[in-house]
Amino acid sequence: MSAGDRAAALTRIGERAGRTLTEGGTLTGTVVGVGIDAVDLDRFRRVLGRRTHMAGRLFTEGERAYARAAVDPIPRMSTRFAAKEATMKALGVGLGAFPFVDVEVVRVGLDAPVLELHGEAEELAGRRGVVRWHLSLTHTDLVAMAIVVAEGGPGSGVVAEGSPDRPAKP
Repeated sequence: MSAGDRAAALTRIGERAGRTLTEGGTLTGTVVGVGIDAVDLDRFRRVLGRRTHMAGRLFTEGERAYARAAVDPIPRMSTRFAAKEATMKALGVGLGAFPFVDVEVVRVGLDAPVLELHGEAEELAGRRGVVRWHLSLTHTDLVAMAIVVAEGGPGSGVVAEGSPDRPAKP
């Protein structure tokens, strides 16, 4: 099986998991958005190797310290990068909507990792009505993945196109 086939299989698994969570999971509010992202570990390793300053722009000090504690920090960094992009997708925005460091994956002890938003990302999530995040991370030797579900309170939901938070497409 090629690396592309393995990545496609992981993406299908992630999509099914996202549907299961949003259709029959333990959500108590409204789904504001769902995001999924996959990162090729070798490609990510090469990018960070060529641009050593990039880790400081992508990751908080806590995330960098957590990654450095592993023999190979790239799987941990890759899953966190995937979580940041999945969070953007769950909020219905693309790259540049807020700095990557505004989304932080925090893990304390053996507890499951959780999302903490700061700055512009936190403000956007508040405007979208997000009150709770669901996060799932995984990786193989080749691919890291993250699924993010943004949960809102009663009556919240995806912001309509054309609103101040989501301008109409040209």
